[in-house]
Amino acid sequence: MGRRSQSSDSTSANAVESGSTGSAGSDGLAGSNGSDAAGDDHAEAEPVRGASDASPSGAACGDAGVRVEVVVRDPTLAPVAEALPPGAVAEDVDRVRVDGAVVSQFRADRRVDAELVFDGGDELVYRCRCGATGPFPADAVESLGYPVSSVTVRTAPDRVRLGLSLPAADPLGEVIDALEATGGSVRLERLTSSGGADTRSDPVVVDRGRLTERQREVIRTAHRLGYFEHPRGASATEVADDIGIARATFSEHLAAAQRRVFEDLVGG
Repeated sequence: MGRRSQSSDSTSANAVESGSTGSAGSDGLAGSNGSDAAGDDHAEAEPVRGASDASPSGAACGDAGVRVEVVVRDPTLAPVAEALPPGAVAEDVDRVRVDGAVVSQFRADRRVDAELVFDGGDELVYRCRCGATGPFPADAVESLGYPVSSVTVRTAPDRVRLGLSLPAADPLGEVIDALEATGGSVRLERLTSSGGADTRSDPVVVDRGRLTERQREVIRTAHRLGYFEHPRGASATEVADDIGIARATFSEHLAAAQRRVFEDLVGG
């Protein structure tokens, strides 16, 4: 298996990247305090957009496609996890189902209780066979028709990091819903737009660590309900009701989150 240099889950600052300065919404935003509440549904702070606005369908940079990395916390125990000691990491995890079992092959950062198939000194490749007890996160995504290109498993704490490419940002909500249905909590770690062949590359990194959990929930719910579309798929009042907060509170959190994102976009 070739190396993908897929990092394990960490506590470092999370980022959302865009190959061009496109919309920076999705589940990946995180924030700070602030007010700036708007007066009515049509006077809300405008949705976060970059140099060229996202299409009404929500696709990032038209049909350019996006690269997604998500982390599932406390997931259904992955087959390779049984072979890993606490705190170990398995990268480049490939798996196939054979006669009701899952055969997995992976790179490990230390020696583990599995069949060693390659020892390159600083690279150890193992294979293990476990009973299929899913649903596993990668299976949930692939059942939607989106192949998972990279899988990293970590134990203590239990984490699964998945990497995949999507034709647009639209299916992302469906992917996250499918992952949450497996029983774990899901965090969007990185969203990178390819920018398209005719788009000048101008990468922007938005630090999600600057946003609060409530601001992240506000952005995620507003995106899911179509608040950032034109015309809007939902009003501020409808989004606030879905979250269970006052409309003024929604406006305050949204304005504060957008202000932080714009600071990153324009270098403020």
